[in-house]
Amino acid sequence: MPTGSPKRRLAAGAALVVAALVTTTACGGGDGDDKSEKGAGYSAALNKVVNASTKKGGTLKFVGKQDFDSLDPQRTYYGMTWDFMRFFTRTLVTYDTKPGAASNKLVGDLATGPGEVSADGKTYTYKLRDDLTWEDGSALTSKDIKYGIERIWATDTITGGPAYIKQTLDPKGEYKGPYKDKSADKLGLKAIETPDDKTIVFKLPKPNGDFEQFLAMPTGAPVKQSKDTGAKYTQQPFSSGPYKIQSHKANKSLVLVRNTAWKKSSDPLRPALPDKITVTISANLEENDKRLMEGDYDIDVNGTGMTQSGRVSAVEDHRSDIDNIQTSFVRYVALVHTAKPLDNVNCRKAVFYATDFAGLQQTRGGAVAGGDIANSVFPKTIPGYTDYDPYGVLARKGKPDLAKAKDALKECGKPSGFSTKLTARTNNPGEVDAAEALQEQLGKVGIKVEVDPIDGAQSSSITGSPKVVKERGYGMTMSGWGPDFPTGQGYAQPLFDSRFIFENGNYNESQIKDKSVDQLFDDAIASTDPAKSKALYEDMNKRLLDNADWMPFIYEKNISWRGPRLTNVYSSAAYNGRYDYVSLGVVK
Repeated sequence: MPTGSPKRRLAAGAALVVAALVTTTACGGGDGDDKSEKGAGYSAALNKVVNASTKKGGTLKFVGKQDFDSLDPQRTYYGMTWDFMRFFTRTLVTYDTKPGAASNKLVGDLATGPGEVSADGKTYTYKLRDDLTWEDGSALTSKDIKYGIERIWATDTITGGPAYIKQTLDPKGEYKGPYKDKSADKLGLKAIETPDDKTIVFKLPKPNGDFEQFLAMPTGAPVKQSKDTGAKYTQQPFSSGPYKIQSHKANKSLVLVRNTAWKKSSDPLRPALPDKITVTISANLEENDKRLMEGDYDIDVNGTGMTQSGRVSAVEDHRSDIDNIQTSFVRYVALVHTAKPLDNVNCRKAVFYATDFAGLQQTRGGAVAGGDIANSVFPKTIPGYTDYDPYGVLARKGKPDLAKAKDALKECGKPSGFSTKLTARTNNPGEVDAAEALQEQLGKVGIKVEVDPIDGAQSSSITGSPKVVKERGYGMTMSGWGPDFPTGQGYAQPLFDSRFIFENGNYNESQIKDKSVDQLFDDAIASTDPAKSKALYEDMNKRLLDNADWMPFIYEKNISWRGPRLTNVYSSAAYNGRYDYVSLGVVK
């Protein structure tokens, strides 16, 4: 995320303040019995709705350090965009608008409910709700949904979004997308049928138990063909939800107003409480936190937690307006296999042994504000996680083993170390700090690291482009990842499957090309036995760690600001612990 001057390390005093907070309040729930608090209470929004209300009106004000990656539903891959996009984009099915783990349930959105699935698991049929409309008042039909999904195939124009649907419906890549479709109506993907305007049928070549999860992503959203402007669609997407875009200035601001053509009768999920929704983009992270606490804004749209100074102020002065959220994100360093000498497994192992994981944890805010040290490539909530710890990271409480690091360097033919480049996003709190800490740590065994700060909004075309990675000489990428949906496939496939390496928008940043890993995905996805799938993902975790393919270092937590004007606030597991944006209202 954007380049800037290195931020300060987490001061000991800041760590003590946050630690003191946790010793006086349990992280798992609210603190309503604490008479000193004026608001709902510390971490009150983790398990319940804070300030429940059906009152409409007012302006909901977001602020963010980084703009949305794309407002085009088929091109977005940022979790915060997926959460926010539901204001103006709908899908056949979506996640329930309930607090915590209950949000993981799939419910009907454009469709009347989850799909009717054939006995062989290959056919999914959906019936659409009545009164579905576009922002111009025209009817939204099954053909609009099919057309939107087909745009995923136009990979020379529509880039950056997840490819699950494409890989599942057309594994051989035979369809060329609607822009190259020679049929009269440009609806030529045979795997999707629209027998009438209110029915849509998907025919899978082989079963995939996560298919409905794919349809809940923005990539499953409709696009009205006559309004499709290709690569420019992100500038003015056409609304199917309760709000529409009034103005959009990239990297500056976004304003949503009510879509008067939307009918509440067609949408039982979105309360559509605010009259207006504004988003202000500012790269000044500390100023953003300050203005949140001063009431100029209500909520951080990026949902990645407060800065060091923001945490300290919030803990001391606004304790009842913050939540200590356990996300499902893993912070990691991808070790690029195509970058010598990291193509050698022992050179990669040297990085694992030389890393001071406890030190990285401190740069992220410590165990409370930053999260626990990671030993598995999978989050603890995803099938595939185990306590397997081949490098002794947990056994040494995160401290490095420099002797083993030096032995590994000898094994890879680099006894004096080597040089490489590491990327870090400057508008992700703590990431540049963590990268600089890693630079210092690896330097102790002769691994010389040049830290290259990048704009996170451009990461899909920088670290997500194998060509750019090679040209710039990157050997490591520091980033974070949360599940697209809560299964092994939904978390891991974009990261580790060689078939998910793309020219742009690539998230297999290590560029792992391991047929054994690919086969483990195929076997786990094909299995109808959850226990068997779990075991296969556990085998995958072991293989990836044994090969030092990808280095996790933190299971992320954060301190998030919950503005006192907000109503209907709660943390949603379906959106990696963020607040459920479409449920929010404000007290005018």
